Amino acid sequence: MMNSTQVSHFTLVAYFDTGVFKYLFFMIVMSLYVLIVSSNLLLIVVICMNRSLHEPMYLFLCGLFVNELYGSTGLFPFLLVQILSDVHTVSALFCFLQIYCVHFYGSAEFFTLGVMSYDRYLAICYPLQYNTRMTSSRVAILTAFIWLYSVLATVVMMSLSVPLQLCGNTIQKVYCDNYAIVKLACSDTTVNNLYGIVYLFTVIFALILLILYTYMRILKVCFSGSKKTRQKAVSTCTPHLASLLNFSFGAFFEIVQARFDMSSVPIVLRIFLSLYWLTCQPLFNPVLYGLNMSKIRNICKSLMVGKVGLLSGLCNI
Repeated sequence: MMNSTQVSHFTLVAYFDTGVFKYLFFMIVMSLYVLIVSSNLLLIVVICMNRSLHEPMYLFLCGLFVNELYGSTGLFPFLLVQILSDVHTVSALFCFLQIYCVHFYGSAEFFTLGVMSYDRYLAICYPLQYNTRMTSSRVAILTAFIWLYSVLATVVMMSLSVPLQLCGNTIQKVYCDNYAIVKLACSDTTVNNLYGIVYLFTVIFALILLILYTYMRILKVCFSGSKKTRQKAVSTCTPHLASLLNFSFGAFFEIVQARFDMSSVPIVLRIFLSLYWLTCQPLFNPVLYGLNMSKIRNICKSLMVGKVGLLSGLCNI
C-alpha cells in the first residue's frame, strides 16, 4: 500500500484515441470555453459598470457569473491539453487542485442559487419589507457565507481524501474527481463516505427542497395577484428555476455515475454526463439571464448599438 502523498501522478483512462478528430474536438472545446468566458465576463462588466444594476438580485447574479468563470477555468484548459496529448496523466498535486476547484464550484453554485431564490421570495412575497430585509450589509453577509462555507466544505473533504492509502492511480474519468480517488483507497473510507452522504442530504437536497418551497410560495402569490405581478414574477423567476433544474439535472447524473457501476453505459455518454454539470451551466446561464431579464437585455442592446454607431462613424471619417 502507498500513501496518496507518495503517488506522483494519476492516469485518466476515460480518454480514447480519436485520431485526427482530436483537432476537431480541440476546436469545439476551445470555442465553448471562449464563449463561456466572453459571455460571463460581459455580464459581469455590465452589472459592475451600471449603477442601476447595483441591486441584490443582480449582485448575486454577478457572483454566479464569477463562480462560473472560476469553475470553467478549472476544467477547460485542462481538457484542451489532454485532448491534444497522447499520454493522459496528471500530477497528484494538480489532480487535488482540480478536485478542489471543481467541488468548490459545485458548492458555491448551489448556495448562490439558494440565496437568489430567497431574494426573489422576499421581493415577491414581502415587497414592502424587501428593502429593509435585503440591505447592502445583508447582501455582503450572504455573499461571504456562500464563499466561506464552500471553502470550508471543500477543505474538509480534501483533508479526508489526501491522507488515504491508495492501491492504484487510475481514474475512470476525463478529469480528477474526489470520489474517484476515494474508490482507489485500500484503507478505511467510512468517514469519507459518511461525510459525502451527510453533505449530500443536509446541503444539496436540503437546498433544493428550500428553493422549491420558495418557488411554491412565489407561485401562490402570483396566482392570487394582479396580471402585472404575475408577469413580473414569471420574468424574474423563470431563469432562476431553469438554472436550478439544469444544474440539479447535471449534478444528479454526476452523483449517480460516481456511486454506481456505469460500465454498461457507452463511454461517450458517460463522458458527456460527467462534463454536463461543469459545462452547460456556465454556457446557458448568460443566455438565460441575458435574454430573460429586461434590464440586462436593454443595457447589452444599448452597448451593441453604441459600438455599431461608433464603428459606422469611424468608417465615414
